[in-house]
Amino acid sequence: MSSPLASAITDLSSSDPVMRSAAAIEIYRRGRAPADRAIYIWWTNPEFAALFGATPAVTVGLAVKPETFARIRNANGSPPLVNVPPDQDAEEFELHFPNDISLDVLTTRDPEGSGAVSKFLAKFGEGVQQVEFLCTNVDRATQILKEKFRVQPIYPETRAGADNTRVNFFLVPLPIAGKVLIELYERTRGL
Repeated sequence: MSSPLASAITDLSSSDPVMRSAAAIEIYRRGRAPADRAIYIWWTNPEFAALFGATPAVTVGLAVKPETFARIRNANGSPPLVNVPPDQDAEEFELHFPNDISLDVLTTRDPEGSGAVSKFLAKFGEGVQQVEFLCTNVDRATQILKEKFRVQPIYPETRAGADNTRVNFFLVPLPIAGKVLIELYERTRGL
C-alpha cells in the first residue's frame, strides 16, 4: 500500500490538473507543517522576522528519482530547468500553484554520486528534502540564528545557490523526533 506522500508524488505527474494541484497542496502541507513546528521560535526575534516580511515566501523542495523528475516535468508543461551550480549535483525546476503553493522539484545528475540530493534519495527515497524561506539577507539571518538561537549553519559562509541566489542551510531538530533541512535564500541583484 502506498503512503499519502508517495501517492501525491505520483499524482504530481497526472494528466489531470486538478489532481496535480491537490498533490502539490499535500506535498507542500507535509513539508511545511514540520518545518513550521521546528522553527516557530525563530519568528519571535523581531529583527529576524523582518528579514522575511509579513508573509514569508515558502517553497517545499521535493527530491525525486530522475525518471519521476522527467514525468512530473513533462506533465506540468516542461517548466525551464533552474541554473544549479555544478558542484551541487542537482537538477531542479519550480512549480507554482494557487494560494502561494510553491514546489522545487529536485533530482540528482548522478544517482551514484555524492551530492546532497543523491544522498537523500539513497537514504530516504523520494520525499520532502528541504523547506526554503526567502529572505532579504541570508548573512544577517544566519548571524541571528547563531547568536540568539545557537543554531549552526551547514556551511560556514553563505554560498551560491540556484539561479544566482545566495543560500545557507540549517538542519533543525523536530520537536518529537527527526530533523528538517531549512534553506534560507536571497535573490541577488539583477534578478
